[in-house]
Amino acid sequence: MAQIVQLLASPVHRFGGRPADGPAPAPPQELVDEIHIREGMGIVGDRYFGKQAHSESGVTIIAQESLPAGADLTQVRRNILVAGLAVDDLVGSVLVLDSGEGPVRLQVARPAHPCAWMDVTIAPGAWRALRGKGGVRCIPLTDGVLRVGPVEAWVAG
Repeated sequence: MAQIVQLLASPVHRFGGRPADGPAPAPPQELVDEIHIREGMGIVGDRYFGKQAHSESGVTIIAQESLPAGADLTQVRRNILVAGLAVDDLVGSVLVLDSGEGPVRLQVARPAHPCAWMDVTIAPGAWRALRGKGGVRCIPLTDGVLRVGPVEAWVAG
């Protein structure tokens, strides 16, 4: 069974300016045990919630298997870290996740390409190492709640 390893909802944009200057400090409780997703709007409390410019990327997901050991969501700025689910293969699909509060449907719109920040936040060379496996950007199709822990995951037909 797949698992949600971490969840991130940050009210601030920490990766602004030049990567060489380093990220802004993380706000308290950036990593959370559950997130509330709203159809077409994203994650309640996240910096991109309800922003039209980010309507096709309101929820981002990355596979733990893609990251170097010890790396987490605070370093890659994705919202959901999953284990046991090859999310990079799902572009164009509708991914359904259910962590116990009912299914949440996500249109996997496009890849979430890594950027030069990965060399600063993870380690030199991470940017290139994550090419093709930087996660996905999703449009939430339903409201729902996701929690850290086991998750049922399937592609809707």
